[in-house]
Amino acid sequence: MTAQPFDRDLASRIDHTLLKPDATAAEIAGLCREAREYQFASVCVNTFWAARCRELLRDSGVKVCCVVGFPLGAMTPRAKAFETAEAAAADEIDMVLNIGALKSGDEMTVEQDIRGVVAAAQGRPVKVILETGLLTQPEKIQACRIARDAGAAFVKTSTGFAAGCVATAEDVALMRKTVGPGMGVKASGGIRSRADAMRMIESGASRLGTRSGIVIVTQEI
Repeated sequence: MTAQPFDRDLASRIDHTLLKPDATAAEIAGLCREAREYQFASVCVNTFWAARCRELLRDSGVKVCCVVGFPLGAMTPRAKAFETAEAAAADEIDMVLNIGALKSGDEMTVEQDIRGVVAAAQGRPVKVILETGLLTQPEKIQACRIARDAGAAFVKTSTGFAAGCVATAEDVALMRKTVGPGMGVKASGGIRSRADAMRMIESGASRLGTRSGIVIVTQEI
């Protein structure tokens, strides 16, 4: 265990994230080692790394979260459902909304897309990434309602990959107001300090996605 004091409650809300395309096996091992040491809620990785993370985190209590349809969300519903099934070692799934379909007014496709992933997840929690920075306020509300109705466990702000798209306290508050208290809200994108983290939690986030988890949980302790 680390000798460095840290906020264990805050750590338990963080998905310790490494999604860059050039992540190496050594970096993934380091991510899991850090997650085990600081007892983060999960590691969030691409599906290729799911089985390796499962083995590295055995008996740690840390979950494996995998992204699906990442980062664009523009693949077919069958492709997303297949990728979800392939990520059998994952405990949680973070899928990207079909943003183009939502903006085209094709609500049926958006809902079917999410339902397909929820079905393929077979009871594992599904978080729907809205990419809020690309949506209008009515579209954010609409996306939250669709995700809730389609059986998702969480709505999530951002991938962290789209230019200028970061989590904001205003978006988190809107998402929490829309989905109510019974659904998770994950803030992700641009959360780099304890102040950022606390602002998101105070606005209604129940989970945070960040690569800066160690900095966040060790500040001001």
